[in-house]
Parts: sequence; structure tokens; C-alpha cells
Amino acid sequence: MEVIKYSANYKDAWDAFVATSKNGTFMLQRDYMDYHADRFEDHSLLFYKKGKLVAVLPANVVGKEVQSHGGLSYGGILSGASMKAQLMLDIFEVLLSYFRGLGFTSITYKAIPHIYHQLPAEEDLYALFRSNAILYRRDLNAVISLANKLPYNNLRKRKLKQAALQGLQIELSQNYEQFLSISQQILTAKYNTFPAHTAVELQLIASRFPDNIKLYTITQGSILLAGILIFETSTVSHCQYIASTPQGQNIGALDLLTDYLLTKVYAHKLYFSFGVSTEQQGLYLNKDLMLNKESYGARTITHDFYSINL
Repeated sequence: MEVIKYSANYKDAWDAFVATSKNGTFMLQRDYMDYHADRFEDHSLLFYKKGKLVAVLPANVVGKEVQSHGGLSYGGILSGASMKAQLMLDIFEVLLSYFRGLGFTSITYKAIPHIYHQLPAEEDLYALFRSNAILYRRDLNAVISLANKLPYNNLRKRKLKQAALQGLQIELSQNYEQFLSISQQILTAKYNTFPAHTAVELQLIASRFPDNIKLYTITQGSILLAGILIFETSTVSHCQYIASTPQGQNIGALDLLTDYLLTKVYAHKLYFSFGVSTEQQGLYLNKDLMLNKESYGARTITHDFYSINL
């Protein structure tokens, strides 16, 4: 087994492998990973067996810690259809030896949630167990199985009836600046945080991945009331950002937009993901936020984070 540190010379090989992997998404392509390359010291790896690329690991380093990957929502080992259990164990053996030999003391590992898998791809979870990895964080993500949807609750149904009378317009939009301004106001007021992206960054990555990143907004006349930024993969439509003005909340604008995406735009997908509702490394559940997502029929999957002591 040969392990190679990523450099720009391997971009084409990396992207081609991710595109045909059983658990990769556009977020793990280099044109997405590298939009904020100035913030992270990249130390991604490529694994070759007998000259054939069999796996890649998106990673960066901070001091003596390896992260997979600090700038991504998820980013464990990406593998192809030929990946089997023993090969993954061999990869982990080489992976740990490589980073240990360079003097790193720990690895934090973000597993890729199974809803993004195009084939079963949890060989890495077994390898983590065998490597004495510790589960240190577990986030809850509210997800709808679109082939087996549960009904909306009564409040959502009432809101949809109310919104249908308001003369609202839904459109695919490029108004990232105004949308992100609404999102920032909500995040600052409720959670004292800020969006992970700027409007300029969203416009940049959306231009690189127009088939995967789409902003849907709902307006009344010229007034923007709500929006949802979708990150679309082959199996999942994920709400990266959801935002609504107080007026939009009052008249059910976000309910109408969400229903439109579920029933008209993304009904063909396997899953619709509302995102996580946990904070403080998974130890705090935002009950009201989770209940709101569950009111659309969403139920829970977990997103797990592991630590390996080297």
C-alpha cells in the first residue's frame, strides 16, 4: 500500500475518483474543498494499491491534530465499489502509521452519513472500532425519506392553507446577498453565530457547481420573505441554509416553499435533509428546532465524529 500526500498535481485523479466513488459528493471535489484553502493547511491523502487508486481522505492539520476535514460537513475515507472490509483495515493501518510517523498525536474523523452513500460504505466505521476510536460527538439530522413520507402535522397543514392565499411567488434565485443577510440576522439573534459562508463564497461555489447548489426564494411582490439554499447530491437534497423574515413566518411562506421543494422539485430524491438540530458537540438538543423539522414528517439520523489517539 502506498500513501501519497495530495498536491495540485493529483487534482484530476482525485476528482475522477470522487466522482465514481460509492460515498463521495460534490463537496469532496477539489473545486469545492479549495474555495477556502487559505483557511486550512491541507494534508489530504491518496491511497494506492499495486498502482491503482483505491481510496482518498480529505484532511487538514492544526498543530499536532489531523482533521478530516475541518472545513467540510463530512469527509471520511472515500472509496470505490471495489472497497472491502480487509482492504479498509489495511488502509487504516497505513493511515495511522503515516501520521504517527510525522509526529501527529490525534485524528478527528467525520464519518459520511449513510444517506449520502450510493452503495453500502461503512467499512470505515468498523476500521475505526478496530483502531480504538472514541465517539466524541453525535449530531442529530432531521431527514425525510421521500419514498415513504410521513404526513405533515396539523399546524403545517394550516400554514400551507394560509400561505396559498397570500399571492406568493417561488423562484430559483441568484440573490445570495439578501438571502444571506436574512440568514445572518436569524443566526445572530437566536444562536449568536454567523453563516459559515459569505455571499461572495456562495456565489463562487454555486458558479462552480450549478447543478448541485441552488437557492430557492419566495417573495410577495418585490419583498423577499424566505429562502432555502439546497446542496444537492445524487441521493440527498440538503438544506444548507433556511431563512425567513418575521413576516414570512407569520404568513407561512417558508411552509409553502418547503412543500414546493418536497413535492415538486426533489420528490425523485431518496432523502430530504433539514440539517442538524444539536449544539455543543451534540450534547444539547434544540427541541423547538427539531420539532419544527419533525412537523414536516422528518425523522432522525445521526452524524458521528470520532477521535483516534496516535
